[in-house]
Amino acid sequence: METVKEIEASAKQRMDKALADLQHAMATIRTGRASIHLLDNVRVDYYGTPTPVNQVANLHVPEPGLITIQPWDASQIAPIEKAIRAAELGVNPANDGKVIRIPIPPLNEERRKELVKKLHGVAEDHRVAIRNIRRDSNDHIKRLAKDKKINEDDDRRAHDEMQKLTDSYMAKLDQAAKTKEKEILEIR
Repeated sequence: METVKEIEASAKQRMDKALADLQHAMATIRTGRASIHLLDNVRVDYYGTPTPVNQVANLHVPEPGLITIQPWDASQIAPIEKAIRAAELGVNPANDGKVIRIPIPPLNEERRKELVKKLHGVAEDHRVAIRNIRRDSNDHIKRLAKDKKINEDDDRRAHDEMQKLTDSYMAKLDQAAKTKEKEILEIR
């Protein structure tokens, strides 16, 4: 049977994963600066198999406003370009037969607001995930109290600790989202 410490450790581990997933999700939201993470969710039809673009080509950011993609197999240029267009990233790839260049246009105010709205949606999804982890952990703690494995004081203390843990992760999540929002709204 699990103990309160094991429940807290499990909750902390799951909340760490939620925070790491938030960081990954935020990396795919475009700012005015070029980043190869912009292409993380792009899948290329590689001989019938949807494959991440970074597994069929070299990705580079030679300058702040440009991403270059050099496919390992030259016959994959058209499918990669098609996949990028289909991903609706707000970019316009161009190829010269060997390399695909993606100029990253500066963001206008309307697009910045759309990206901030998308960021808030992603952050809220992760807040819900952290709250669900807290709820699951509290249910485990209640079960321990109901089965008389812990006394009332330990039950109350465990719930307080779980709330403190949740609050600290919510603060980390909010800080990360604020930093990303500032980055999006920053005009270079």
